[in-house]
Amino acid sequence: MKKIVTKMAAALCGLMLSLSVMATDISGAGSTFAYPIFSKWAEAYKEKTGINLNYQSIGSGGGIKQIKAATVTFGASDKPLEPKELIDAGLIQFPAVIGGVVPVVNIAGIKAGDLVLDGPTLASIYLGEITKWNDPRIKALNPKLTLPNQGIAPAYRSDGSGTTFLFTYYLSEVSPTFKTKIGANASVEWPIGIGAKGNEGVAGMTTQTLGSIGYVEYAFAKQNKMAYVQMKNKDGKIVAPEATAFQAAAANADWAKADNYYLVLTNQVGAKSWPITGATFVLMHKTPKVAAESAEALKFFNWSYTNGNEIAASMDYVPMPANVVKLVQKTWATSVMADGKALWTTK
Repeated sequence: MKKIVTKMAAALCGLMLSLSVMATDISGAGSTFAYPIFSKWAEAYKEKTGINLNYQSIGSGGGIKQIKAATVTFGASDKPLEPKELIDAGLIQFPAVIGGVVPVVNIAGIKAGDLVLDGPTLASIYLGEITKWNDPRIKALNPKLTLPNQGIAPAYRSDGSGTTFLFTYYLSEVSPTFKTKIGANASVEWPIGIGAKGNEGVAGMTTQTLGSIGYVEYAFAKQNKMAYVQMKNKDGKIVAPEATAFQAAAANADWAKADNYYLVLTNQVGAKSWPITGATFVLMHKTPKVAAESAEALKFFNWSYTNGNEIAASMDYVPMPANVVKLVQKTWATSVMADGKALWTTK
């Protein structure tokens, strides 16, 4: 009788353990750039599997800190980490989705797509060299617009931000002065303007302040019906922020040759390329503290790659191409381990 009870107890414990692994929720933190698409993917994934993703939209800098501290299952950053930093922290990174950073404005009478800027002019605005909307350099790009004699109020991210990294990386590419005085990073010393937290904060600040300009991920501009700016790209063509323009920029990406997927997609050639395009990178520990959570996170991102493309496209993000997904799956199979065994096996 004792043996039967013991066997039943053992079986029950095994069943409970299996159920707990099956029902493991996932935690993530970081990129506000990717927050809209992660939220939609999470809703659809929970409906399909019952697994919940608790994602904190705290900015790329916060996501990097939290994954390094192992307080979340994964971090998300729009600023890719250098290979050495990944090795030192025991992390891997892989691209999840591609999107665009978009300048947005609040100028009386100016609608979405009305205003055109180029990289050097945008850099001069954030350097404080161009201070009025009717500045001759802006008027030259917009000969048919009536621009007011109004001061420009730049808004920027106050938190450590991958969106800021992409924005400043681009401006550093097109403006030697910007590169010297400010440079490219997730957090920089802006000479002028008002700071706000998250893409949400910059969108709110720009919406509330007449004469302002800010930079946000396109999904935020679209959802908030903001007056986005068209940009003159590297080929000298005027392009609008939309999925086809992000795709055109991403077409030049050679992920197979990118060491640890370190790749920045700003200022790409191509008549249709959006100049401030970038990927969101997922950061995970090679040897995670909680193997079940990391295994579930890999399932979630695999589901996103294979079932989330339509959702991504509907929000003007660019899904990762199939050949890149295969590369990423190989990385999972050789890099994320628990007790000497891979948490992901390629099929």
